[in-house]
Amino acid sequence: MLLEMALEESDNDTLADIESQLRDIDARIEKFSLSLMLDGDNDANNAIVSINAGAGGTEAQDWAEMLFRMYLRWVERHGYKSDIIDFQPGDEAGIKSVTFTAEGENAFGYLKSERGVHRLVRISPFNASGKRHTSFASVFVYPELDQEISIDVEEKDLRVDVFRASGAGGQHVNKTSSAVRITHLPSGIVVQCQQEKSQHRNRDLAMKVLKSRLYEQEMQKQEAEMQKVHDSKDDIAWGSQIRSYVMHPYQMVKDHRINLDVGNVSDVLDGGIDPFIDGWLLSQRKERR
Repeated sequence: MLLEMALEESDNDTLADIESQLRDIDARIEKFSLSLMLDGDNDANNAIVSINAGAGGTEAQDWAEMLFRMYLRWVERHGYKSDIIDFQPGDEAGIKSVTFTAEGENAFGYLKSERGVHRLVRISPFNASGKRHTSFASVFVYPELDQEISIDVEEKDLRVDVFRASGAGGQHVNKTSSAVRITHLPSGIVVQCQQEKSQHRNRDLAMKVLKSRLYEQEMQKQEAEMQKVHDSKDDIAWGSQIRSYVMHPYQMVKDHRINLDVGNVSDVLDGGIDPFIDGWLLSQRKERR
């Protein structure tokens, strides 16, 4: 009725307000429809994200830090929280690796789409000749397991090393052996944490990451047997990137899995990755039909 009255009276202000409300309703419906697709066992859980620089020294380490910022901005945009578990700074710039949690409803369900190799093409800021350079970084995403989920890890299967923390961390750094590295001998999985001052706290955080990775590994094995597909580690190999971020000679981000191009590279690197996440989720739903 309000719309009819606004049309009859040519009330442009009211019509603009109605149009804005309709767009907001459409956006909410679309977001709700996507959330309905997140029906996996762990989709509602928090996510543990690990970013690792590829070969290439400073260039790759700088790219890993750019990706880290991109995901932190995505977390902020969605009202989620983040917490750094492990941070390995680069030799000159950037980071060698970082592991952090993204805490919020369906965080894993959304971010699991980011697993894979990410490729950057740009003019190198570290090369005086101004040559174009290609860098790679890998992203792994695991669900953070609920406390009531039990993953049996026997002490005899663990090697626990303690060492002095390195990198940013204030006066506490390099004074005590508070950093913890845990190696799970049967699987070869290695996790470490050095962000807390307490060795016990670092061990607890490292164990949480280890259990999540062991759980994810088992889930991948089951999926491989049931669906005859490669697990995520097979997919994540240098040269098989899921997405390319091109900053020279043109500006474009291309997701190779869903053939989606976005021209606003700056917005993507500022956390605007929802078109890729939503597109991947929609493609997965079509494959299940």
